[in-house]
Formats: sequence, C-alpha cells, structure tokens
Amino acid sequence: MQRPDLFLLFVRPMNRAGIRYMVSGSVASIFYGEPRMTVDVDCVVFLNSEEIRRLPETFPPSEFYLPPIDSIAVEVARPLRGQFNIIHHDSGFKADIYSTGRDELNAWGFRGRRQVEFEGELVTLAPPEYVIIRKLEFLREGGSDKHVRDIQSMFKLSGDKINRAELDEWIRRRGLETQWKQISET
Repeated sequence: MQRPDLFLLFVRPMNRAGIRYMVSGSVASIFYGEPRMTVDVDCVVFLNSEEIRRLPETFPPSEFYLPPIDSIAVEVARPLRGQFNIIHHDSGFKADIYSTGRDELNAWGFRGRRQVEFEGELVTLAPPEYVIIRKLEFLREGGSDKHVRDIQSMFKLSGDKINRAELDEWIRRRGLETQWKQISET
C-alpha cells in the first residue's frame, strides 16, 4: 500500500532548492477533499535555466530518475503543455512536472497559490478552482470518473472556500460547460 506522504519526496527537494511550484491534481484534491490512493503527484513549476541545470543536484540520480537536462529544457521552453517526469527509485512514486509555459490558467493559479503545513513541511497548493478546472479538462480528455469524484469531494469538504465566480469564469473561458454539467448532474 502506498504511503500518503510520498509526494513529499518531491516537495522537500523543491522547497530546499527554492523552485517555484504548486501541487495540483489528485494530491491537491486530497487536501481540499477526501483521501484516496494516488500513484503520482502533479506539480506545476516555473524553472529558469539555472534551476534546470541544478536539477540533478536537487534530485540526485542515485535516488531519482530524471530525464536528460537538454530534454527538460525543451519541455520547459514549450509555450503550452511542457511536461516531464521524475521517478523515485526506491518507491516507484512519480512526479508529473508541468511547465508553466504561457498558459494563462497556470499564471492565474500561481498568483493564487496557498501554503499548508503537512508533516512539518510547507506544501504549496494550487488554488481549488485551478484544481477543479484541470480536473474538468482531464475529464474532457479521458473521461475518468475519478475526476468527477475528486471534484465532488472538494465541494463537499471545501465548498465554502471555492470562489464560484472565478470558477464559473474559468469554466466559460476553457469551454468546460459540458463537463461541469456532468459534475452537477452526478
């Protein structure tokens, strides 16, 4: 059984290295909603060229799989959807690392990041509205019911912390009305 704190394998090194990040995806939805199993952590990062060069120090090859630095630089330079993985050797736990690129939703999410303390570590989370929008996008792309359950759980436990006007605006801007209707009808 996976330990629920495995995402800290990636958050701690990013905190120590001063990498600007926000945790999104299932781990963020767990903080805003109900616990569930997950096999990875999604992190949106803003990396400059120096931080990219230092990644092998931040995530040592003896402990982590890290793609070649040149490949990471290519992904980070993508204006949209730049992505790479880091894998912890001993646990097999994976971090899906998404570059901020020029995505206006990422920029908005970074401005609204929130910090929580978990097991003595500060964890930077994407705002709940951002997590919901991304889950709606993944629902549109793949149709997995886990996104529906995560969003419903977030509303059940953190609904009073969700800015509905902001959420409605991003749903409209990202063309997610159909997916949103699916959530509200389930």
